Amino acid sequence: MTDAAPQPFRLGFLAFVEHSGIGGGRSRGLDEGLELFELAEDLGYDVGYVRHRHLEHYLSAPLPFLAAAAQRTSRIRVGTSVTPIRFEDPVRLAEEAGTVDLLTGGRLELGLSSGYSNNEATFAQAYGSIDGSLRAVVDERVQRFLHAVEGRSVAVADEQVPFAKAGAELPVQPVSPGLRGRIAYGAGSLASAERTGRQGLGLQLSTLNTEVTELSFEEAQLACIEAYRAEHAKVAGWRWHASVSRQIAPYTNAQEQAELQWLLDRDAQRQGGNPDLPFQFGRVAAGSGEQIAAALAGDVALAAADELVIALPFDYPACVVRRILTVAAREVAPALGWQRAGREVLSQDV
Repeated sequence: MTDAAPQPFRLGFLAFVEHSGIGGGRSRGLDEGLELFELAEDLGYDVGYVRHRHLEHYLSAPLPFLAAAAQRTSRIRVGTSVTPIRFEDPVRLAEEAGTVDLLTGGRLELGLSSGYSNNEATFAQAYGSIDGSLRAVVDERVQRFLHAVEGRSVAVADEQVPFAKAGAELPVQPVSPGLRGRIAYGAGSLASAERTGRQGLGLQLSTLNTEVTELSFEEAQLACIEAYRAEHAKVAGWRWHASVSRQIAPYTNAQEQAELQWLLDRDAQRQGGNPDLPFQFGRVAAGSGEQIAAALAGDVALAAADELVIALPFDYPACVVRRILTVAAREVAPALGWQRAGREVLSQDV
């Protein structure tokens, strides 16, 4: 990072949870996901995120899963990175999020995003088409969701409503205090990061940028963090929080390296550049824990962030994923200044 003393930051992980091995009323993939959260809490992780996918064999309904994960743990925060709100009814999502937050003791960290615009024709078949631009629809749904989470009125009772007087304003039930301060947005561009700041949300930056500039991947994300904070500073009442996701490939012998070879090969291909792709990918830090920490120490975006999220690979055996999670917590993050639970929490409820 810099020559200055390392600053405390939160450590999180981001996992693909699979719908696999279904039988006897159980799913091996879901059970392995729950076990991952238990391991992460034992390792001292501050927060665990799951990816929210649709029409794939990964987690399509993360909130009930996170409620179950919270019942298996006592401290670690649980969240999404990210929930594509294009497929959500914002009021129903607010009801479910409030319920899960109360079930978890105020540990929900909900990340939002727009959706899969490149696949709109396919997803519209399942989730209905949208009128107008995707950007306008997403902005409207985000605002409706935030208003509902804050406990503002979402409807006015008429004479036919048996549980309220006519004219009474009706908020969603339940409203969980503090949840509004733990909602973030996944941004991939400078404009999106600025918009996130203006909305008083946390910022989630992933392992790819959705725009390509003359800046390096890390420099572009640093610019996003700085722009986000500049806009967020103008919004009263909310604390900013910026997280960055990074992939690592830890190995100390030929067998461990072979287990991660597909991840390493894909990284080499991506770093080679593809002018036809409108994306910019972050590199995979590889090698021993010490080598990975040294590589991440020069990451200017990570140096400016409040949280490092270890993005775990998909379609890998549970033993490999658990090894990555363990090396990150025991060898990599402490060398970068991370301290286990017991220090000041950077993202407090407001």
